[in-house]
Amino acid sequence: MQSNDTKRGIGLMIATTFVFAAQDGISQHLASEYNTIMVVMIRYWFFAAFVIALSARHPGGVMATARTSQPWLQIGRGVLLVAEICVMVASFTLLGLIESHAVFTLYPLLIAALSGPVLGERVGWRRWVAIAIGFVGVLIILRPGLRVFEPAALVPLLSALMFALYGLLTRRAARDDTAATSFFWTGIAGAVAITLIGPFYWQPMAPADWGWMGLLCLTGAGGHWLLIKTYEAAEAGAVQPFAYFQLVFATFIGLFIFRESFDPLTGLGAAIIVGAGLYTLFRERRVR
Repeated sequence: MQSNDTKRGIGLMIATTFVFAAQDGISQHLASEYNTIMVVMIRYWFFAAFVIALSARHPGGVMATARTSQPWLQIGRGVLLVAEICVMVASFTLLGLIESHAVFTLYPLLIAALSGPVLGERVGWRRWVAIAIGFVGVLIILRPGLRVFEPAALVPLLSALMFALYGLLTRRAARDDTAATSFFWTGIAGAVAITLIGPFYWQPMAPADWGWMGLLCLTGAGGHWLLIKTYEAAEAGAVQPFAYFQLVFATFIGLFIFRESFDPLTGLGAAIIVGAGLYTLFRERRVR
């Protein structure tokens, strides 16, 4: 039940972004030592158990929560998200946390751009200008023609596109299903999909890294739980701008734990993308 406590919602969103940034740092550590698909698969096993336990507490239990009139849409969402997570974790190992997150922050602008063809929503000229400015920020980060272009730099861009499509499909699913139903299918469909291929990439894991894996599972479930509490505390439009704190926390983790270097132009590009994204959120909220 939503309480519309904006201050509490903002605090919870910032806490959520910190937990997710920590999860990304742990993912980078494990994926640099083991196969990405295996790491994500184990994380999803815990995630699936978490959503089942959460669903069991709802009225009617798991069966009532899982009931949907659009199973293929829900399955498609879940499979798309687990694939996106694999792509993003691979990006961490290729580019590091800072540059990956700097490009990934484009996803709200991609949602705005694709909401027309996917959902039939109207996108005004002001938001199109903001979207174009956001892409200028991406060009500043990637700098094609001004430095040796790495194809790996396109990996977080692909991840942002996949996550934007996931967000749009989630909006579409919300027309007929509750948030609890969508959350259930996100965990279950993703876990089943990655388990079909994950065992083929299994690698023995050192005992110490099982501890990190356990922490990865806990941060994953904890982050989703905090996100649920965030949207229970306040309206999404009021707290969504603070989701950009994940870029800030990921940057600090990249700098001080993984010893990544900070490129001022990457920072400038990220600032432009975030500014354009915040304007897009403001316009969407005002139009609604």
